Amino acid sequence: MAEAVIVGAEMVAGHDGTVELLVRLRHPNGAEGPVVLDEETGLNLMAACGAASVEDLTGQSWRKIVEGVRCST
Repeated sequence: MAEAVIVGAEMVAGHDGTVELLVRLRHPNGAEGPVVLDEETGLNLMAACGAASVEDLTGQSWRKIVEGVRCST
């Protein structure tokens, strides 16, 4: 079963002065869309993916975002 994958990520300024992670997902139908993660969730996503940099997130399953959320609870 095909699923959405991360095709890019970048750090962006959050409205409260913190860093947020903008993740671009590509869905099985080819459509792409952004997901903005708060700082803690972004760091947890990187940990769940074993990523040393945002470039390392490319190709990871969108499900890793959910794993990152679970890491913070």
